[in-house]
Amino acid sequence: MKVKINYIVLIVFFLILLSPAYTQVTRVIQNQPVKTIEEPDEEETEPDSTDFDLDEDEDPDSATVIPDDFTSSLDFLLQNWAVDKNVTSNCISQSNPLTDENQYRERLRKLPHLIEMPYNTAVKSFIDIYTQQRRKQVEYLLGLSDYYFPIFESALEAMRLPLELKYLPIIESALNPKAVSRAGATGIWQFMIGTGKMYGLEVNTLVDERMDPVKSSKVAAEYLKELYSIFSDWHLAIAAYNCGPGNVNKAIRRAGGKRDFWAIYPYLPSETRSYVPIFIAAGYVMNYADKHNICAAKIRIPALTDTIMLNRRVHMEQISSVLNIQMDELRLLNPQYRRDIIPGDIKPYPVCLPHNYANLFIDRRDEIYAYKANTLVDNRRDEVEIPKPVYNPPKRDSKSKFTYHTVRKGQNLGSIAKKYRTTVAKIRKANGMRTSKIKTGQKLKIPKR
Repeated sequence: MKVKINYIVLIVFFLILLSPAYTQVTRVIQNQPVKTIEEPDEEETEPDSTDFDLDEDEDPDSATVIPDDFTSSLDFLLQNWAVDKNVTSNCISQSNPLTDENQYRERLRKLPHLIEMPYNTAVKSFIDIYTQQRRKQVEYLLGLSDYYFPIFESALEAMRLPLELKYLPIIESALNPKAVSRAGATGIWQFMIGTGKMYGLEVNTLVDERMDPVKSSKVAAEYLKELYSIFSDWHLAIAAYNCGPGNVNKAIRRAGGKRDFWAIYPYLPSETRSYVPIFIAAGYVMNYADKHNICAAKIRIPALTDTIMLNRRVHMEQISSVLNIQMDELRLLNPQYRRDIIPGDIKPYPVCLPHNYANLFIDRRDEIYAYKANTLVDNRRDEVEIPKPVYNPPKRDSKSKFTYHTVRKGQNLGSIAKKYRTTVAKIRKANGMRTSKIKTGQKLKIPKR
């Protein structure tokens, strides 16, 4: 009995040692922190944070990302036909000089811009991309800007908007009027089909005016003006151009109503957080490229062009072959024609030509229209007649011993036998008939003579 009691005491002692209460008391005696189990707090009812993956106390610079479309546009720039790659830049062999933060700040401060151009590490990271990693692309952008910037400035000036908004297409498409994003945004200003049509741009199989630098620039200016009327802040309007006004308003709500890009920065989609810094960096590099020994590349786009309105269908190959203009040049000047067809037979459409070719086009117009017209433009039928169905009776074997007769109203075997110069008995035998009764519509085999 005594032994049993000792066993029971030992078991109770070990259970006490293993109990959570004993462990907690021991930690208190040893001045160790006590782990307590708390009830989980109720979840906060905040908006869906799928796009907003940056916490309020997280370092914003750590979340700076390089948008995929931004990178791919710069990469595609190296293949741009408009850049004359046979001409060597005078700046390629010169190194990029060291620039300190004070110089960046001072240069940005001196830009004659209405839109704020502040400096920070996010802006610096994209300036480095332009001036160190993508120097060749910046040379191309500088060259292309001589042709495209006057188009942008004209559209922006007409809407009385800050001219520095001309840097947006550098981010959107790297000045490629035929750029298409992963989401389907198209053109130098990157409009979706719905947005383009809503603002009056024509989009169909043959024509896509989102790729027309002049018309799309007018629409971009109109759209940017509307965005500014919503936010009364250019940084917010620029952010909304990237992710839509809905996402910007959501970020403003999460930031407690603050209407400042840098205040709502943590709550914006990751690519939009980079958008304004890239815009500032683009403005910097397009104004201070020479400070980094970057020169404009030689561009094949003609300095002067003329536009001719066409009232009949013309294929660019007709113009190219007769006037001896490269197809690539025609496509560059007329990027809105998706299949190289100018459908002037539907309504008047413009064709943009180098200035010295405009009069030549007028002089040789008839020759252009006639060149391979049958295969290039007159290969569609305006009307097609539906032929009448042709009845082809089944072919009979010429070696057959029978011909066939369909019984008509009023006929009998006698009259039929007389017609085919045979006998009633032979007809009955050929058709397995026991009597001479027949009916209208019945088909009979008639023995040949």
